[in-house]
Amino acid sequence: MSSCDLPFLFLDFCFFDHLLFVCPQIMSRLPVMSAKRVLTSSSSENSQDMAPVKKKLRKDEPQKPQAAATVIGDKRPPAAAARAPLYRPVRGAGAATVAAAPSRGVLKPVAASAAPKAASIRQPPAAKPSVNGGSRRQPWDLKGKVTDMEGKLRTYQTKVKSVNEENEAMKASVAQSQTRMAELERKVESQKMKLSEYERELQRLSGVQNELEKVSSEKNLLQKELANLEQKYKVVETLRESQETELQTLKMKLTVQESTMARLQATLKDTEEEVCSLKETVAEQRDELHAGEMERRRLHNTIQELKGNIRVFCRVRPLDDGGLSKHIQLAASDDKSIMLAKSEESHTGKTAETQKNYHFSFDRVFGPQASQREIFDEISLLVQSALDGYNVCCFAYGQTGSGKTYTMEGEEVDDTRGVIPRAVTQIFRAGEKLQSQGWQFTFTASFVEIYNETLRDLLYTGKTSKRPEHEIRKSSNNEVTVTNLTYEKVYTEDQVLGLIALAKQNRSTAQTAQNDRSSRSHSVFQLQIEGVNAGRDIKCKSTLCLVDLAGSERMVKSQSQGERFKEMTSINSSLSNLGIVITSLANKESHVPYRNSKLTYLLQNCLGGNSKTLMFVNVSPEPESFGETLNSLRFASKVNDCVIGTASSNKK
Repeated sequence: MSSCDLPFLFLDFCFFDHLLFVCPQIMSRLPVMSAKRVLTSSSSENSQDMAPVKKKLRKDEPQKPQAAATVIGDKRPPAAAARAPLYRPVRGAGAATVAAAPSRGVLKPVAASAAPKAASIRQPPAAKPSVNGGSRRQPWDLKGKVTDMEGKLRTYQTKVKSVNEENEAMKASVAQSQTRMAELERKVESQKMKLSEYERELQRLSGVQNELEKVSSEKNLLQKELANLEQKYKVVETLRESQETELQTLKMKLTVQESTMARLQATLKDTEEEVCSLKETVAEQRDELHAGEMERRRLHNTIQELKGNIRVFCRVRPLDDGGLSKHIQLAASDDKSIMLAKSEESHTGKTAETQKNYHFSFDRVFGPQASQREIFDEISLLVQSALDGYNVCCFAYGQTGSGKTYTMEGEEVDDTRGVIPRAVTQIFRAGEKLQSQGWQFTFTASFVEIYNETLRDLLYTGKTSKRPEHEIRKSSNNEVTVTNLTYEKVYTEDQVLGLIALAKQNRSTAQTAQNDRSSRSHSVFQLQIEGVNAGRDIKCKSTLCLVDLAGSERMVKSQSQGERFKEMTSINSSLSNLGIVITSLANKESHVPYRNSKLTYLLQNCLGGNSKTLMFVNVSPEPESFGETLNSLRFASKVNDCVIGTASSNKK
């Protein structure tokens, strides 16, 4: 639809609306004749007299159908208009009645007479005129009344005829109007269809307009992007020019570098040859290093064998007040001997008191001023043998209160730490250093005590009532193990120190007359070491055994009673069996009674097997402990004289 068609469409709608407004007025003016007429009488008597005449007139008049109401479009006249009478009588003298034809809207009657409305009001009988304009006839003058009625009838017939002619003319006009109306309706329908098409076209154009607005917005965005891209292009163009300049510079540098590369390639070839030579040298040095390590171990072992596979150290505990004991004498220039001096009275009483001296010699003697570090430095080479694949055992022996537990465990302060925590530290640090040579070590720790000839797991954390029983078993390869014992895999030094602290809390101690906190059991700490050198295909396995023996004591001095007496008896019995085993080893007897006690049975590989053993004999400096000190030194001398053979490394 073009813009030029819109004015014509608007004119068609205006014409249609005007037609709808005018047609009802035209139809309302069309007369419609009714077959019924109502005559006005001057009195009720006249009405009764005229009744036969009216009936005659109804029979004589032809019956004409009513004019149908015209329907425009789909609109029908209102129900009130449809029920309205075709005509209304107008009362008055000489008034003609004109019937109103039905129309599209409201049926409007048209009055033919201009008589005033007041003429239709009934007057009293005496005041009404007669038909001929004269006075009213008498009731007995029937002929005159008939004559008057006939005159009125002729007048009405004449009017009816004229009205019928007019009605026929109006019917023809109505037919033409209806034809015109039908044409207009068809035209209106076509205009409606066009209007629908125009509306659809308008909607489509509205969508196109929206799309056009969207495209316009997109165009604006694209223009902005284009402007940004143009700016970026300018920047990129500038950058490209600078890069081209830089590229030219780089090409020049590349030419120089290529020449340098040629020289470097020649140098690289020489370097590769040198690297190959160095790799061969490194391999040779590694072999030499490995051979040196093996030689070090061999020499180290030789030195330890020369010192003896069973070595004895003696340590004298300082007095409580820090002074020196008179009956114990240490030579200033000799750190391997110790002498006990005792004054004895004459049995006869005739001579003065005599002094008797007891001389002992050991691998090393430490005085009261010796520190924990000094003592461990002396045995550190022995601990190193454990990483080399040798079984190593170190145990402390002595009477109650002589300082055995302090020597083996010490205290939490670094300077006062004992042999066990220092040995663990050395093992882990030495293992880390050997990793550079291809060694990998795994460690397994256990802690057991022997109390009244019964084995107890010091690392057990369960309920006391559910403690399992333990037995000592010897495998086919002569390895000694304990059933149901906790064997803990350890990876760090701190982890082992934590286990040692737990075992220290669980160990059995009690108060005696000689010691406020006396150890009432033998504690055995074992660290199993397994080393693997995958590059050399070498494996080694060893055990580091650190033992803190219970203190020997006499019943008279310890004043043990009840449970303490039973503990003392068990401790002295196991220590006596230990002396018997060592004596049997020294005498090279065919049968060594290891099974006489749980202690010797557990330590049989450390005492007479393939191992290196060190014993600390701890001495109390008090004069009243002279007898116990003398017995401890005599026992240590027997151990020092014992020869158990040469130990060998557990390598595969």
